[in-house]
Amino acid sequence: MEDWSRSWEAIAEDFVAARSDIGSGVVRQWTKHLRRGGEVLDIGCGAGVPVSQILVEAGFAVFGIDASPTLLSLFSRRFREAPARCETVQSSNFFGQKFDGAVAVGLLFLLPEGDQRKLIEKVGHALRPGGRFLFSAPRARCVWTDLQTGQPSISLGEVEYQSQLACAGMHLEDIHVDEGDNHYFDAIRRVT
Repeated sequence: MEDWSRSWEAIAEDFVAARSDIGSGVVRQWTKHLRRGGEVLDIGCGAGVPVSQILVEAGFAVFGIDASPTLLSLFSRRFREAPARCETVQSSNFFGQKFDGAVAVGLLFLLPEGDQRKLIEKVGHALRPGGRFLFSAPRARCVWTDLQTGQPSISLGEVEYQSQLACAGMHLEDIHVDEGDNHYFDAIRRVT
């Protein structure tokens, strides 16, 4: 598994300055499907704005994971009550607990293909039955260079994401599109 955390640490300040509210409406709408007051894991939480901010304001207990010490420090200062860990998503055990929801906005497609598949599997194990997973990625299978980190970005595409979600015990409930034409996959953990 490759670790791009150095790339994120190198651009942490630029990332915070460039982060916009695009997609906030999708996240707000998604929270309406979660158990009120539940626990949500923000995977690749960055500084926590806007995603964790929306979750906290909606009354959820947020847990943050990010590989950048600088970004996680900003997250921890902003959300003092939120448990936070500076670790890669590849090495994280997700606090060793189950969640009502997990969100990975702007992260999954930055991982190599194998790591994307493993992360989806890990999220499936970390969600309670009926829990939801929201992640962003293009619907089409494609490869491009991330403008901020210069690292390769890969979308496995809708068909492969559906397949990986099914293997992880989830089914794709919906795909949302934000005002910037970004796609968000909304999956639900099966109730067994």
